[in-house]
Formats: sequence, C-alpha cells, structure tokens
Amino acid sequence: MTKFFIDQHGCAKNQVDGELLINHFLDMKMEQTFSPEEADFIVINSCGFIESAKKESLDAVVSAKRDYPNAKILLTGCLAERYANMLKDALPEADGIFGNGNISKIDEFIRSFIGGERLVETFKQEGVCCGERKVLLSYPGSAFIKITEGCSNHCSFCAIPLIRGELRSRKASDIIDEIKSLISRGIVEFNLIGQDLAAYGTGAADDVFGEGRAQLPVLEKGINCGTKEESALARLLKMISEIPGNFIVRTLYIHPDHFNRDILPVMQKDKRLLPYFDIPFQSGDDTIIRAMNRKGSAQEYIRLVSDIRKALPDATLRTTFLAGFPGETDEQAENSVKFLKTIESDWSGCFPYSREEDTPAYSFKDRVAQKVSKKRAERLVSEQTEITQRHLKAHVGKEYDILIEEIVEGEDGIAIGRAWFQAPDVDGSVVVRYEKDDPKENDAIKKGRFVRAKIVASSEVDLDAVFVGESEMNKGVPASTMKFATEML
Repeated sequence: MTKFFIDQHGCAKNQVDGELLINHFLDMKMEQTFSPEEADFIVINSCGFIESAKKESLDAVVSAKRDYPNAKILLTGCLAERYANMLKDALPEADGIFGNGNISKIDEFIRSFIGGERLVETFKQEGVCCGERKVLLSYPGSAFIKITEGCSNHCSFCAIPLIRGELRSRKASDIIDEIKSLISRGIVEFNLIGQDLAAYGTGAADDVFGEGRAQLPVLEKGINCGTKEESALARLLKMISEIPGNFIVRTLYIHPDHFNRDILPVMQKDKRLLPYFDIPFQSGDDTIIRAMNRKGSAQEYIRLVSDIRKALPDATLRTTFLAGFPGETDEQAENSVKFLKTIESDWSGCFPYSREEDTPAYSFKDRVAQKVSKKRAERLVSEQTEITQRHLKAHVGKEYDILIEEIVEGEDGIAIGRAWFQAPDVDGSVVVRYEKDDPKENDAIKKGRFVRAKIVASSEVDLDAVFVGESEMNKGVPASTMKFATEML
C-alpha cells in the first residue's frame, strides 16, 4: 500500500485543503503515515502569502528531499499555485507541483506522479474546494468550515486574489449539511472561515440561497450604512442557529469596511454563536488605510468596535496590523498605536509589511526600512501584550466551559484546552489542573469534550484553571467517530 505523509503549512483555509487532499488519498486506498521516513511520497502543503512563509515552505521541500531521498516530494498549496511556472525549473527537489485551484483533480495527477512522471499543474479557480474529510488536522472536537474562497477586496498589499482568485461562496444548504454531518460525528466547535466572511454570498457568480447574488453594505463617505436586505452572513447564521444540539460557532476574518452589523442581534439570540470577532484593521491611520485600498477610516472602525461591544458586552476582538507599509511615517505609525489603545483588542497579530510582487503596493515609493518596520511591529506587540494581560486578569475567579485539546502525560493531572474567547492556533490556552486519582475527574477530562473549570491565575497569553465538574455542553453530544491527526501522531 502506498504511504503518504503531509507537512502542513499556512492558514486555516490551507488546512482545510490539506484535509481534502488526505481524503482523496485515503479514497485511493493509500495509507497516511505520521513518520516521513516511512512515506512513499511527502506532501508539502505550502503557504505563499508573505516572504517568511514562502521561505519556510521552500525550506521544507529542500529538507524533505535531503532527509528522505527515497520518497517523492509533492509541493501543493498556495506557493504551488502562485509560483508553479517559476518553480518548475527553480525547484528540482519537488518531484511534482500541484496548485490549489481545483483539488478534485488530484486523483488523476497523483496516479501519474506515483508512476514517476514529473508534473506541474494549476487549474482555473472555480467554486469552493470542499467535500468529505475523514481526518482533521485540528485538535479533537474542533473543525474549520470554509464558507468562501478567494477575495474581491483587492487590498493593495495582499496577494490572495492572485493566489485564490475572486470571491466565491458555498451554497448555504451545503454548509448546513456539512455542519450537521460533523455534529453527528462528535464535533462540538465550528470555526467559519473565508478570506472575508462579510462578503459571503456577494461574489459575481454567487447564488447561495437560490435567490441570486447578495449585496454588500452601502458605503457613504467611508461609513458602513448596511444593506436594504438582510445580509447573507446573517441569514446563514440563522440557519446554523436552527440546528439542534450543543455546539459552538466562531466567525473568523471579517473585513471592517462592510462588517455585517445585522449579525449582532442573531448572536444575541443564540449563545452558541460566539461573540468572537476577527477583524483585520491593519492600520489606525486614515492615509495608510486609503493607501491599502480600504474605504473606511480609523473613526469608523472605532465606532464599529463600540457598536459590537454595545450589542455584545462580552465580545472578544482579534485584529491584525501591518507595520511599515510603504510611505508610513513615524506619526502615522504612532496613530496605529493610539488606535490599538483605543479599541483595546483582546488579541492581535502585528507583522512587518511584506513586499509582494504583482500587488499594487509592490511598486509604491517611500519604502520603510525593514529594521524600522520590525521595530514598529514590536511596539504594537508590546502594547497588545499589556492589554491582553489586563483582559486575561479579568477572567480570574470566573468559571468557563473549556474544550480539552491535550492531556499531559505524567503523575499530575494536567490538561490543556481553550475557552470560548480563544480561537484555535492563534490565541492562548487554558491549563486545567485536576485530580488524576479521582475517578470522576479523570473520567471527565477527555480530548474533544468540554469540562467546567474555574480560572485561578493568568499569564501573558494563557490562563490557569482548576477542575470544577462536568460541563452541560456535553449533554447529548455523540461519541466522536472523527479521526484527528493530532491523536494519531
């Protein structure tokens, strides 16, 4: 039996693509191995978004070829899609290159690849890559649900439209069917992902409800005035809310220019729809915001955060900043710091600007020195760390349902999980301590299930908690039949 090993890189959207690739290989009667030395072929599912991620993926290909010379090396993912023609000759270590435009084409490709043919293929970006996933690369109990693909915002710094194409959305009924199927297999946490969930249903060829294309909110002088009709995202969340059972849903990546304010009352009515918002503001200076090809303003974004917190006082906010965008002055960089202090996001990613070829910003003048960009990013990180520590301290003394991800081996009873305000992979964790010799407590601590715990201390990004008891969230949840790569390692 042909064995394959997958080396996963990049974002949650690329993770879903990796899970789809695994499913195709399993359907072809291949065997997944978690030891690369056993593999007949190794898949490097790459990221091609920013320079550091591209280098990491290329290094992975070169290292795999060097360390496992008897295995074929297959480059997939965003790097493969974006640079296939260039890498065909420049990266001989890759025995095959397969873009992510149409993952359903992998079966025919892989047969020729295994047979010894060196292929380099990309495909026109159509639809949203989806399908059955027998194995998830996330921690037990959790799954990412891709609801859109590509992006039509065309921020001047971003290569996503070049890699994944213009916005396309999945039919709402397909999303609901997938969530129901995963619930029946024991999944309790769903993270809705896409490059911009606010734009769900608004792609040029989208028809997610069988009623034609949805509309984006109207913008007047940089102010979001909403839409005449209910947004497609709000309608989708209402459909999810109609699904019975104990589970939670988190919405990730919502562009601030057309944030769907009508999702707020939907979340108010169903506590399973978590008030967690990942809104990448990128800058707090109006001139830089416009240079990024965004329509809003710092004041409009501050008003958005205020509106969210008025509707949902417990809301958690994550954002992203790009430091050192071309033309950014010291004063403009300081405006981003002031903006961060004003919105007081719970979490944020702060990165030096990465100059990406074929994006409009690539040719912008007045480039900022890399060391200056790095310093500005570090300043933002420092400010966010202080805010995060303060916000985490506010959780001390409170009880939460914690989704257990890992059980630490050893004499002491220690498990690691997340509370609702912590998204997978990007935010902190909760360390839960329990009595390992107590049968009741030991039986309650299971990967992929919730446990009730009291927060007793906080650190820079994590929380410490003690076991309180069983969680009501586990009632009626079926035993898991899902396979998770993290459990099979």
